[in-house]
Amino acid sequence: MLQGTASDVGKSVIVTALCRIFVQDGIRTAPYKSQNMALNSYVTADGREIGRAQGVQAEACGIEASTDMNPVLIKPTGDMHSQIVVHGKPYQHLSAMKYREEFLPVAQPIVMEALNRLRDEYDLVVLEGAGSPAEINLKQRDIVNMNLAGWAEAPVILVGDIDRGGVFAFLVGTLELLEPEERARVKGFIINKFRGDLELLRPGLDWLEQRTGIPVLGVLPFLPDMEIEAEDSVILDSYASMPKQGRDIDIAVIRYPRISNFTDFDMLDAEPDVSVRYVQRAAELGEPDVIILPGSKDTISDLAFLREQGLDGAIEQYMESSTHSQLVGICGGYQMLGDVLLDPEAVESGKVNQSRGLGWLPLRTTFLPGKKTIRTAGHVLPDAPLHLYSTEPIIPVGGYEIHSGETVYSSQAGCVLESSNSDTVVNSNDVTRSTASREKEATSLFLVQSVDGEERMEGVCRIDGRVFGTYLHGLFNSDSYRRAWLDGIRQAKGLEPLATTFSAAVRREIAFDRLADHVRGHLDMDQIYEIADLPKNPQF
Repeated sequence: MLQGTASDVGKSVIVTALCRIFVQDGIRTAPYKSQNMALNSYVTADGREIGRAQGVQAEACGIEASTDMNPVLIKPTGDMHSQIVVHGKPYQHLSAMKYREEFLPVAQPIVMEALNRLRDEYDLVVLEGAGSPAEINLKQRDIVNMNLAGWAEAPVILVGDIDRGGVFAFLVGTLELLEPEERARVKGFIINKFRGDLELLRPGLDWLEQRTGIPVLGVLPFLPDMEIEAEDSVILDSYASMPKQGRDIDIAVIRYPRISNFTDFDMLDAEPDVSVRYVQRAAELGEPDVIILPGSKDTISDLAFLREQGLDGAIEQYMESSTHSQLVGICGGYQMLGDVLLDPEAVESGKVNQSRGLGWLPLRTTFLPGKKTIRTAGHVLPDAPLHLYSTEPIIPVGGYEIHSGETVYSSQAGCVLESSNSDTVVNSNDVTRSTASREKEATSLFLVQSVDGEERMEGVCRIDGRVFGTYLHGLFNSDSYRRAWLDGIRQAKGLEPLATTFSAAVRREIAFDRLADHVRGHLDMDQIYEIADLPKNPQF
């Protein structure tokens, strides 16, 4: 089991690397995190939802992800409330206190049964903790750190992040706050994200080992451009809001507080001619070629944030002044592009809510109990008015859907919002934008088929092709579509197309191997095999 001295010290990435290393060495390996708090989700083959990090770790193992790898997922919907997902399905909306008082006391069988099923199926399970095991206010009902290590009888490797400073204090302080039996489980340290001359660090490493009697298993140098999907949106704090120099296409993604599945745009940012940036304020918008409204875990609240920041007006003004720029909505962003959003049963955020949409597409969304989580594949409709540049007659698309809303096309002149006093009829031209020239006609984008065989139309595009929305997360991982769309933007700007540049699937495999090589080269793998009670030269 890998635990950390704090959140975001690199546990998930190191688990991913170790999973790949063990598989390369012939060991049937699976990842496991009993409880994950994240808004980046992954849909399993059977249509269930887990933390994206465990899905990525399963890919590094070359296996299909299952809910046993992350039986409890916490998706924050506000500062004090979260949606609790158990084995891939919504369980309840709970406050932090109720989660601790009502759910955690009954959670041990859930997480241990999942872990034991993995142990029966695989030779090795690599466990990942959450946050820090030294959060003494949370230890009594812990199901993800030292209590879990005890139930599983798993040795622990403690990870510290030297990049944030004070790594020796973090490591020693964490040990000091553990109970003696917990401290005895810690069999090694890993120091992560080191920059500089290792010899200058050596006296500190020697002191740490002498002080604790626990070996340092290695120091991992900071690895730039890792190209492994991030677990949580905290990483966005390090992303720029200004476009990269020398890139032909500028894409601005709106970063609202509950942004989800922002890894949808990783493959866009990997393109050699594209700059992807994240903006929170109207002043940061600039003059992008594409504005993307991404997914959201609390769509109505994030839409309110967008308006508070003046981004609705800035987007409208820029789209009307530009001749080629596009506005794109993914999942929650797709819902925002419509006329109205209704949550009569408090599905989205645990309270009854409603909002006028941004009014770019003739859509009405109602949040309903239950959640659609499904993998989807299909192709672009031949008559869809998207500005694509491609020689292929059929452009395939694929991805996955995670949403509670039901979105329908609405050609009515007005939309009704419920009011405590009376029904308020909102003229479609007054939903958000008062412009009389607003163009309402729209058409479907894709013909898709779900894994259950259902065939249907998906997504909506304005007839001029400049505004579209879809429920498909992972759309831009579809190589032919991604490049055809980007080359369509290039063509609108008078630039030559680039055609296919890379395969997202191949790029992901290369990234896993590069990460594994990096970690293998800087950790004492013999000691790690010994800690895991595995032979040094396994032959499975």
